[in-house]
Amino acid sequence: MPMSRNIEKKIADLVDQLNFHNYRYHVLADPVVSDREYDLLLSELRQLEEAHPQPLRPDSPTRRVGGLPSSEFPPARHFTPMLSLDNSYSRDDVLAFDQRVREGLAGEDVTYVAELKVDGVALSLSYENSLLVRGATRGDGVQGDEITANVRTIRSIPLRLRQPDITCEVRGEVYMSIPDLADLNRQREEEEQPLFANPRNATAGSLKLQDPGLVSRRRLRFFAYWLRCPNPVAATHGEHLRTLRKWGLPVNPHYALCPAIESVFDFHERFQAHRDELPYEIDGTVVKVDDLDQQDRLGATAKSPRSAMAFKFPARQATTVLRGIHLQVGRTGAVTPVALLEPVPLGGSTIQRATLHNEEEIRRKDIRPGDTVVVEKGGDVIPKIVSVVDGMRPEGAEPFNFPDDCPSCGAPLVRDPEEAAVRCENPACPVQLRRRLEHFAARNALDIEGLGPAIIEQLVEQGLVRDAGDLYSLTLESLTGLERMGEKSGRNLLDGLGASRTRPFGRVLFALGIRHVGSTVARTLARNFPSIDRLARASEEDLEAVHEIGPTIARSVAAFLAAPGTGELIGKLRRAGLQLELDVEDAGPERSYFSGKTVVLTGSLSKYTRDQAASLIEQLGGRTSSSVSKKTDLVIAGDQAGSKLARARKLDVAVLSEDEFVERLQESGKP
Repeated sequence: MPMSRNIEKKIADLVDQLNFHNYRYHVLADPVVSDREYDLLLSELRQLEEAHPQPLRPDSPTRRVGGLPSSEFPPARHFTPMLSLDNSYSRDDVLAFDQRVREGLAGEDVTYVAELKVDGVALSLSYENSLLVRGATRGDGVQGDEITANVRTIRSIPLRLRQPDITCEVRGEVYMSIPDLADLNRQREEEEQPLFANPRNATAGSLKLQDPGLVSRRRLRFFAYWLRCPNPVAATHGEHLRTLRKWGLPVNPHYALCPAIESVFDFHERFQAHRDELPYEIDGTVVKVDDLDQQDRLGATAKSPRSAMAFKFPARQATTVLRGIHLQVGRTGAVTPVALLEPVPLGGSTIQRATLHNEEEIRRKDIRPGDTVVVEKGGDVIPKIVSVVDGMRPEGAEPFNFPDDCPSCGAPLVRDPEEAAVRCENPACPVQLRRRLEHFAARNALDIEGLGPAIIEQLVEQGLVRDAGDLYSLTLESLTGLERMGEKSGRNLLDGLGASRTRPFGRVLFALGIRHVGSTVARTLARNFPSIDRLARASEEDLEAVHEIGPTIARSVAAFLAAPGTGELIGKLRRAGLQLELDVEDAGPERSYFSGKTVVLTGSLSKYTRDQAASLIEQLGGRTSSSVSKKTDLVIAGDQAGSKLARARKLDVAVLSEDEFVERLQESGKP
């Protein structure tokens, strides 16, 4: 019987929706629906297609494993397709899976392995003669992205297996820990970059970065869960996990052999109750037949293995009342809406605030103060409002209208067409000034001891400080007039300001709070334009010519230095004695081995962090780079140095071990 037009249109709409969400998730790493919403749409499509057995659309998500690979990396074809798992949130579905397995094996005894489903990004690793030769993403299951250079930066992935002469493929999950994501988001917030909503998004975004040096700073981690060798090394999946660990690959310690499906449910319930105690996000349990021969005999559909499935946790949601919407003004003038909620427990913490992103989201979801709303954490570090509960809106609730004027200073707000942001462009805006001063005094900027938010607020309110340069005109008399500021505290703050005069030029640049300029970019600018005057004279084209500086950063730097008030600020900082040029006093060619050299750091150093080593090289007149090229003069190779060391040897670039590096530093008077 021909399919009705309504059914045909419904299927077409679902296919289009799901393909859009696949693109957002797999290519852009920026999903707009939760996993549960996606799974429900996919289940609805599958049911319609099964009920109306017509030729499937060639682009139906039920015919494929995942999204398209990114065009930014070389394609990598998988030797064995990377199938995805069928998902379910239902105990009945798991029981039905168990029944299908037993029927497929003609009643044989079955043991399962239950593992945690880590919320990350699937990765394939290829080893030849025990050396890592390729890392690839899942992509569409048949072909992914070859990201070997990025994979090599993940410390938990061994470059050489502990077992010699092994050729194999290993699969697993790349993830970011919850504390590491919090640190990354704090840094991005300081730089007024968009925050990552959850560890999976941060991981996917990190793996797509083109600069392996940036990937290495994201502190990604890896758990292995699959092994395939030309010559079998084990008879069960459990033995494979033990083999992977023996070979030096990280394996999640939380797994269990389950002789019956009820044991799987026990495992699932235990970790659902204690998931908040783990340092990484999990979103369910993976159930696998343990016997590898049984796995092979069960086979697979076009999309999923018949021997495994994912039993997912329900999304962590709660219902509460939206008390109001607060507009938060950032240090660069961006005005961001934040939901103020009736406190509600969710995911191990009490939620009182949630992100609303921007004006468009409030309008799209029709969120109004007084509404009862659904708040979701389910993997999200930043709670978000999923929806408004129908039928519970109080009478007279009015739509929220974004104001035309800044809530802090009353200046007109400007819509930024490039970023869908709303900004206050008044440089005298008091909230912006407080945020800029907090950034200026932060530990990773000028680290001014004693200059906290409470003192900054008083300085701004009393008109003692109009910009960061005014801090250096403060006197003991003016400070002791502040609330809770005695003579001793005042002297400590003046000492802290004095110490900040010695911070290097790169940190001063970062402290200025230029949009899109983080600490790494600030050091890069300082190396290439070794004084504030040279930087101010640089055109956007000059800035873009520097490796790692793109057009967005170049425009931002040029606009900041040309802005009214910047010249006055720089003049105050100059008169206060801050370091506004690169200090190369001891970096003359006769006195420093590193003078004029372009240096690449690779591998793990035991005595210094990467940033500390780079700073010492720069103090001695050298410059650091993240990639090895014909212009590289020297490579410092620490433990587990990989592709950069190999390329240096191929290009006949000089290489120093860590011990030799330390000797050269000591010769130049550095610790």
